[in-house]
Amino acid sequence: MTERPDVRYPGPTLTTRLQWLRKAGPSDFMLAASVASASLPVIGKHLEPLGALAAAAIWGARHAPDFVNATTKSLLTPGDPKLKQSQRDCTNSVTQAALRSIVNPKDLEIEWPAAERTPPLWRMRDHRRHVHKTSVRYGPRPSQLLDVWRRDDLPAHPAPVMIFVPGGAWVHGSRMLQGYALMSHLAQQGWVCLSIDYRVSPHHRWPAHIADVKTAIAWARANVDRFGGDRNFVAVAGTSAGGHLAALAGLTANDPEFQDELPEGSDTSVDAVVGIYGRYDWEDKSTVERVRFVDFLERVVVKRSIDKHPDVFRKASPIAQVHPDAPPFLVVHGTGDSVIPVAQARSFVERMRDVSRSVVGYVELPGAGHGFDMTDGARTGAMSTAIGLFLNHIHRNYSLVGNKEVI
Repeated sequence: MTERPDVRYPGPTLTTRLQWLRKAGPSDFMLAASVASASLPVIGKHLEPLGALAAAAIWGARHAPDFVNATTKSLLTPGDPKLKQSQRDCTNSVTQAALRSIVNPKDLEIEWPAAERTPPLWRMRDHRRHVHKTSVRYGPRPSQLLDVWRRDDLPAHPAPVMIFVPGGAWVHGSRMLQGYALMSHLAQQGWVCLSIDYRVSPHHRWPAHIADVKTAIAWARANVDRFGGDRNFVAVAGTSAGGHLAALAGLTANDPEFQDELPEGSDTSVDAVVGIYGRYDWEDKSTVERVRFVDFLERVVVKRSIDKHPDVFRKASPIAQVHPDAPPFLVVHGTGDSVIPVAQARSFVERMRDVSRSVVGYVELPGAGHGFDMTDGARTGAMSTAIGLFLNHIHRNYSLVGNKEVI
């Protein structure tokens, strides 16, 4: 097993502590205080949410300028309401066009979901009718829990499996509220879905996040048959930070650097990946937005400088881990995303298509913003349908050829 860079890290010295004090701002002191309070005996565990709130506040402050600029531009653009409506109206046609070269054309001849005026979150109770069991342990840590989504009348033969990784800027990793529409749709089609919690910053430094995702994959490969799932077909999907983690997991199958907490021989490979408005590059500082993002990673998530530890950031970047044997990918992103600009998804897809031998699909939704699958009823149904068509196509091909590579 290869040594992990963070294992060799000797920890802070007096010099590095003095340097930190000299450069630290109010947000750094706020984070340090929240982390220190969480280490207190007895009451510490009850104070951990304060650290997540502090980290979320820092993340929000760094993205506030982009959000304000996008909102102002939207309000001041003449004819913007008509443009937005036209973008919503073309969702189904754009999605079908993106899938036409990937799935069987007959699969597209279905009744696509109509746009809904209410946010998908309002249908939370309806979606959760497919929750089969909650808070199943997938690892030894108290936070390593998952929910199982499946139909009660699941057929006797093993069902394909999809692991959903929620987003939250790597400081919030809760399975509550996220991915409901997608998992409900797949469960209705006969899939077993696993929605996971995972460790987050600032109390847990990278790579704890991806280690938990790997642990969940290994658990599914070994145990999902208890819930009617097929251990031989496991896909992974995620939104935002979860999209990053899903992509990284798919591109680093059985990498010992990310799974030294697992027993030797654990299988963390996946058969397909779906990234939904994800972040795929942790290195690029070519724009103001990217500089703010890397600064957030350095201060909150990785807690190291990219200049001194570039290997850590490169290893965590899916775009830097692309290889010819990558599993099939589907990337979904909106052109109206002010948190993770759509150009980043385009760059990742271009890189994947240049290198990977597997199919790489890309659905770009005109006007869709970050988190649209929870707030935008006009696009969420089409997204869930498209992902279902893609995953069913990959699973069907896998079943026919009996291997994990779909060319």
